[in-house]
Amino acid sequence: MRTVFPNGRAVGLVVLFVVAIFFLTALHLNQPETVSYGKVSLPRDVQNRRNIEDAVVDKINHDKGEEAQSKSENAVPKPEEGIQKHEEQPPNIQQPEVNKEDNGAGEGNPDEDIKEHKENPELDVNESENDQLPEKENVEKINVVAEPPKPQAVDLENAQRKEFVKKMAKHAWAGYRKFAWGFNEVRPLAKRSNHQPIFGGEKMGATIVDGADTLYIMGLHDEYEQAREFIKVNFTINDVKGQISTFEATIRFTGGFLALYALTKDSLYLDKAVEVADALLPAFNTKTGIALSNVNVHEKTASNYGWVTGSSSILSEFGSLHLEYLYLAKLTGNKAYEDKVQRIRDVLEKSKKKDGLYANYVDPKTGEFVGSHVSLGALGDSFYEYLIKSYVHTDKQDKQAYYMYRNVSEAIQKHMIFTSKSGLKYAAELRRGKAEHKMSHLSCFCPGMFALEADVEQDVDRKKRVMELAEDLGHTCHESYARATTGIGPEMFYFNSEEDATAKSAENGFILRPEAIEGWFYLWRLTNKEKYKQWIWDAVQAIEKYCKKENGYVGLKNVYDENSGFDDVQQSFFIAETLKYAYLTFADDEISLQKWVFNTEAHPFPIGFENMKKADN
Repeated sequence: MRTVFPNGRAVGLVVLFVVAIFFLTALHLNQPETVSYGKVSLPRDVQNRRNIEDAVVDKINHDKGEEAQSKSENAVPKPEEGIQKHEEQPPNIQQPEVNKEDNGAGEGNPDEDIKEHKENPELDVNESENDQLPEKENVEKINVVAEPPKPQAVDLENAQRKEFVKKMAKHAWAGYRKFAWGFNEVRPLAKRSNHQPIFGGEKMGATIVDGADTLYIMGLHDEYEQAREFIKVNFTINDVKGQISTFEATIRFTGGFLALYALTKDSLYLDKAVEVADALLPAFNTKTGIALSNVNVHEKTASNYGWVTGSSSILSEFGSLHLEYLYLAKLTGNKAYEDKVQRIRDVLEKSKKKDGLYANYVDPKTGEFVGSHVSLGALGDSFYEYLIKSYVHTDKQDKQAYYMYRNVSEAIQKHMIFTSKSGLKYAAELRRGKAEHKMSHLSCFCPGMFALEADVEQDVDRKKRVMELAEDLGHTCHESYARATTGIGPEMFYFNSEEDATAKSAENGFILRPEAIEGWFYLWRLTNKEKYKQWIWDAVQAIEKYCKKENGYVGLKNVYDENSGFDDVQQSFFIAETLKYAYLTFADDEISLQKWVFNTEAHPFPIGFENMKKADN
């Protein structure tokens, strides 16, 4: 039966209209949704991310009730008036609220195996049903958009935390600028400068040179310009009258200048790097080329420490010059710099080693090891780090460094890695072939070192084994933090005693060291496991809570007792390393590990010989 509709022409027009609307709607849905951002149209997800980050910055920078001021897309906060002149007060930087809860493990039971601390569940941006920030987030949450999608939640969290760390850097810089400008470090409680013999007792501006690349990376333009002006007008090593550490001057000054040059292509920094490196050349004037520990720049002489047995050179010092001098050689075309450190490498490669391990002391006259003390902490640490990083720095061209590292890595895993009764992996020290079952905060760089090794390893089974070791050691370092009342790890912690991963009374302080945060930074970047990012955030909050003072940050005398007093020094590496690694944890798109390698003072150098060329300027 045929159905008859009234007014057939009208019905036909309606049908055509509906079809047209359907077609146009489908066509529109296939186009990327965009919004206007200034003069540029951006995809909606990018626009939302920018809106979130802008809102976070506005919220953090302004007190409650104060009307938010409009700002341009690329605006950088101006420095408070208090840091314009030395006589004025440092800026009162408003910080997001810090966690007031104790993140430590509390009192442990020595008769029971140590229970692992419960970690925050990972925030899966694809599958998690919870669109809110993690419960442990203590920065005030901002409802920018209703029920934001998960990628935006991650962006919001990172934006908050990046801004938090940046505020810490501003506060640390302001106190230094007010009370110790031009000197090496500040004592925030005493409100005066701090002197260290490693800088020759001179006014070298160590905090300025060491921290300038951090300021640049964070986008603290005004503070960075203050640093650059000091370097241009005031910095010189040639007037130093006392003994200056070859190692410290290389990693902080030469390394700092080279990183600044890599980031800015400003020839000022390359000139300063050459000045420092040339001033330190007397250290290499030994029969073997093994560098001596100290240089008298004025007299052009060098010597080792009197307290070292047989006036030996220290492995972690002369063995940690390679990255800086190789990079400088490539930038300047002066192969003499490279020859200095290559000679050291060749001597070490040929030296006799017990069980494949490198002792901490070497006779610079013979190139032979002195004593049997082996450590991945003080006296040894950065030598091993520089082997794997030299391989990475040269884009895997430095085969000598790779095989030296691979061999010693196997020796370390065989002779120095132990497991405590409660299941914690740790890197022990060796004396006369016997293990000392302790691990230093300095050794907490090892998770990062082994993670880098795993990242470049081609053998699948070995890659897995080494990365598991890196994560196990990272967990142990975290336990040293979690078991402290303050949530901050001590200088040294012991195993198989009354309680694992805890310190003795003489070694339970904290001097704003970066190594634990550094190790977790590498684990976060190379595994993408959220717990490492959370551990860094917990450490940042603990430092903010217990170490922040009116004029900067100080160390703790006892991490197990918040009332025990303070170590009144804001170390130059606090801005250079601790805060840089923390900031970059929440800035995943900055300083990629595929393009940059960090020296042992966290100064980034570009990877690959093609990137080690002087800029045409």
